[in-house]
Amino acid sequence: MAESYKSLSLTTQNGVLTLTLLGPGKGNAMGPDFWAELPGAIDEISAMDDVRVVIVRGSGSHFSYGLDLPQMMPKLGAMVGGNQMADRRRELMDMIRQMQLGFQKMHESPKPFIAAIHGWCIGGGVNMISAADIRLCSADAKFSLREAKLAITPDIGGLQWLPHIVGEGITREMAFTAADYDATFALRTGLVNHVLDTPDALFAKADEMAGQIADNAALAVQGAKSVLNYGMDKSVEAGLQYVAVWNSSQLQSPDFSEAMQATSERRQAAFNNKLNRGY
Repeated sequence: MAESYKSLSLTTQNGVLTLTLLGPGKGNAMGPDFWAELPGAIDEISAMDDVRVVIVRGSGSHFSYGLDLPQMMPKLGAMVGGNQMADRRRELMDMIRQMQLGFQKMHESPKPFIAAIHGWCIGGGVNMISAADIRLCSADAKFSLREAKLAITPDIGGLQWLPHIVGEGITREMAFTAADYDATFALRTGLVNHVLDTPDALFAKADEMAGQIADNAALAVQGAKSVLNYGMDKSVEAGLQYVAVWNSSQLQSPDFSEAMQATSERRQAAFNNKLNRGY
């Protein structure tokens, strides 16, 4: 890797990059290093032509406890409480926007992201997985938008993405109650696609699914993500126009020609897959 990170580990194999949360706080809590490093790490990943899919997971026994308040308080403390002047309030807003950036880059990256969740996934952890494209979990996983218990509003993406995943009602329930929810709830509401019996089975499933995605034409997979993201706040007609423009260039690609040739020859297609910015 071009960069070395304190809070993240990046490893690649056969077109699959695994991004592992390392803490250093207990339960991979998200402290200053995490918020500073994640945007650059996502930029690095998005620029890797040999990476076709990303798995996000936690180290140890949990995905993430969310915001590392003890580590963040020295910086936050100077900006909150008392009669803060406008410059301090603007500084706090800029800090929140910086914290949003890494998850926003995940959502906007051309690479598909699979979140593999085991143990606790709290607050910032739920916000992070909501920026992923696909979510899987193990049976021991527990989810909580805990912010209301801390007298704050979830502000790093969850309230923007979760309604598209689980609907408005479930999002509002999670945000208003700040309750804990288990894997059964996550599967029933569509927060996750699959629940696996153990963390080991979860990571094996994530690897298997990532391999299936990596075997496909990268431009087609990235096109599907781009079209889906574009259509989140657009009309059906606008989405249809966008995908027509996209495919009018994609159908000129060498991978499409290879797919047609492989189909006629009844063999597995050998895609170029060295792209994330087009041919």
